[in-house]
Amino acid sequence: MTQQINVDQLNQAKANVTLTQNLLNQAIEKSASDPTLAQEAIKQAANEIAQAQTAVSQAQSAFMAQKSE
Repeated sequence: MTQQINVDQLNQAKANVTLTQNLLNQAIEKSASDPTLAQEAIKQAANEIAQAQTAVSQAQSAFMAQKSE
C-alpha cells in the first residue's frame, strides 16, 4: 500500500504560518502606535502557531500509522 501524506493538513499548516507572519508584521508595525492592537495580533499569532502545529502533528501521526500497517 502506498503511503500518503495528508496534503490538506499540510496546506492548512502553511496557511496558518502565513497568517502568523502577517500578524507578527502587524504587531511589529503597531507596537509603538497601538500597543493594544499589537498585543491582540500577538495573541492571534500564537493561536495560529498552535493550529499549525496541530495540523502538522496530525499529518505526521496519520502517516506513521499508515507506515506501521
